[in-house]
Amino acid sequence: MKNDCLFCAIAAGEIPSNKVYEDDLCYAFYDIAPQAPTHFLVIPKEHIGSVAEIGAENSAVVAHIFEVIAKLTKELGLESYRVVSNIGEQAGQSVHHLHFHVLSGRDMTWPPG
Repeated sequence: MKNDCLFCAIAAGEIPSNKVYEDDLCYAFYDIAPQAPTHFLVIPKEHIGSVAEIGAENSAVVAHIFEVIAKLTKELGLESYRVVSNIGEQAGQSVHHLHFHVLSGRDMTWPPG
């Protein structure tokens, strides 16, 4: 856990959130400023700054997160959804803790942005 990280504090239960799911490796919660009718985030409990910091030593948690996303979307009845991870300020990353946005319930345009 990184002391000044918002998502580390949320995963540790120090800051309230609307939890969707939790296990030993990851935590999922609804976004406080949703960009779609369904919008939740899935984060590793271990502090990883972004996709740019994924390597052999921590990549298994990403596979686990995608398994959790598949499980949650099925449970929520989401047949169509988008998974997004922003890396760096120019891409819109505002919290420097790896996280995946799961958005559903509206038409998604392409290209995004």
